[in-house]
Amino acid sequence: MNKKIDYKNELNPAQLEAVESIDGPFLVIAGAGSGKTRVLVHRVAHLVEKGVKPEEILLLTFTRRAAEEMLRRASLLLDERCKKISGGTFHSFANMILRKYAKLLEISNNFTILDRSDATDAVNLVRTQLGFHKSEKRFPRKHAILEVISKSVNKSEDIKDVLYDEYPQFIEFTDSIKKIRDEYRKYKLQKSLLDYDDLLVFLKNLLSKHEDVRLALAAKYKYIMVDEYQDTNKLQAHIACLLAADHANIMVVGDDAQSIYSFRGANFKNIMDFPKIFKGTKIITLEENYRSTQPILNLTNAVIAQAKEKFEKHLYTKKKEGNIPVFIDCPDENSQSTFVADKILEYREEGIPLNEMAVLFRSGWHSNDLEIELASRNIPFVKYGGQKFVEAAHIKDILSYLRISHNINDQVSWLRALLLIPGIGPKTATKIIEVVTAKSKDNALLQKNEGVVKLLELFQGVDCKRDAPAKIIEKFFNYYQPLLKIKYDDFNKRLNDLDSLLRIAERYKSVEDFLTDMALESPERSIVEAARIDKDDAPLTLSTIHSAKGLEWHTVFLIYVAEGHLPSYLSLETEDEVEEERRLLYVASTRAKINLFFLKPHLDRSPRSFMDGSGSVFTQVSRFLGQGGLLDKFVDVQSSPELEGLDDIELEDIIGQRKQKNTAFFETMEEYFS
Repeated sequence: MNKKIDYKNELNPAQLEAVESIDGPFLVIAGAGSGKTRVLVHRVAHLVEKGVKPEEILLLTFTRRAAEEMLRRASLLLDERCKKISGGTFHSFANMILRKYAKLLEISNNFTILDRSDATDAVNLVRTQLGFHKSEKRFPRKHAILEVISKSVNKSEDIKDVLYDEYPQFIEFTDSIKKIRDEYRKYKLQKSLLDYDDLLVFLKNLLSKHEDVRLALAAKYKYIMVDEYQDTNKLQAHIACLLAADHANIMVVGDDAQSIYSFRGANFKNIMDFPKIFKGTKIITLEENYRSTQPILNLTNAVIAQAKEKFEKHLYTKKKEGNIPVFIDCPDENSQSTFVADKILEYREEGIPLNEMAVLFRSGWHSNDLEIELASRNIPFVKYGGQKFVEAAHIKDILSYLRISHNINDQVSWLRALLLIPGIGPKTATKIIEVVTAKSKDNALLQKNEGVVKLLELFQGVDCKRDAPAKIIEKFFNYYQPLLKIKYDDFNKRLNDLDSLLRIAERYKSVEDFLTDMALESPERSIVEAARIDKDDAPLTLSTIHSAKGLEWHTVFLIYVAEGHLPSYLSLETEDEVEEERRLLYVASTRAKINLFFLKPHLDRSPRSFMDGSGSVFTQVSRFLGQGGLLDKFVDVQSSPELEGLDDIELEDIIGQRKQKNTAFFETMEEYFS
């Protein structure tokens, strides 16, 4: 027996309006925590209940799991008919349609889909066939080439523009990469292969060049719904609009204030311009928030109100009482980490589980110091977005040098260090290790490779008993940076981690203590052991803001809320980039349900300062909190106790000391940021 759903009692007025809207184009602006998924699920059930055949409804989402979960919930809400609805990702829908109409595009309908790994190998094959692997200059590797080609497709940008933004060191190879792209296309067509990007490209071409097919699909899918529309790229938005061009029965749901994925090709203009494409679009705004307290929403409303381009909305909640957000000005990065760790332990004692707390940040390297602090206190954590600091390959590289200096018989570290040297393979490395650990007397072998000679000279100038870890690591940086540039196409993005390693090392006097802290409490082991001790105490979450979208926690700490970090110094060239940084702060802030903390180090040695060798600098609070007096109106501003009593002259002395100590390091780093 079919259920009768009481929509009026289950939905608020705005949600109900969206659910009961059937014919015509609709844009649902769903504010953070406003029940977007609930609306989609109920609208699916409502359409079926009103007599629309399930097969005539198309629900496009960004993950298969999201589509399956929505249709499962709709089935529980109404009945099994909802499982017959066509739901899935843009890519899965494209695959299904292209199998049927492949001949029109002159491709085989039994084409093979290349996953990311297969596509990378195919690009490498083409790269090799064209002879670019023999280039005298440092030519980009297969992963970087595929990344550039893919971003060019998804962002609808020229190869040269993508290189300029992402890999400026390879801009001279623009024509060569374009040639690889063209040959890669030919290779795929000859072998009946399509990669993920091809699925969207071919579907768009099918819909735009074959009107009879488009009309047939419009007759089949009479009602189209698109989730997270602010995250669509140009191709996806074009496909959605083409599918609905005949009947205009399309509802797109999303939040312009949460458009933060331009680096993946998402286009903010898609959601803003939807009403321009479909004239007469009805805009429905969901503003009642079911997640956060009103003091938190007061701040987030004020942050996004400063946006240059937006749909007007004002989030409100029935949770009127609550703590106002807190801003902490910390003396430096480690004080920031110490405050967060102290507060987490304090809340844990008060009964808030670790998995109900999260530390968010703009860039993966922002948490490097915090990870070491948490590990030293046995606070288990998982990290999303960006690799765990101590597990990053380039950090392991530097630590291998330090471990050899501390213990010349460390064969594992020797193997890693030697394999970094051009021309040294596993067999040669093994023979060299036997010599340096005195298991062989073939000393002539050590003189055959210039890189080996330099490495041995490096170790001769190190005294682990006398020298501090930071001083030794600075020497290793000078040796390692040319190897870093050879090994990693994205070497410039890894320099932040190396700087973090140096800052962490500065806190230690003993090499042994430093290596012990870096190795003894590996995050993975901490998590496993914590799970064995207390199964109810799941780990703390560390996450980039991008990876945190759609999630929520009782307490949220947002670190490095400072100019140059949020907004990132890499995103200040255009107004559009700055505006996306504003939306990042909005997304991060709206993850908090009860407690929200903003933290900023007062003194900072950031990548910006490498360019002029200025060393430590005073940081300014993020412009997004500074605009319109937001800190005065909506935030409790506090200083970390260590800052109290220090005047500007004393702080300048601290800066001067750090400048002098790290001048050599900044000089060697400067060329990579120029």
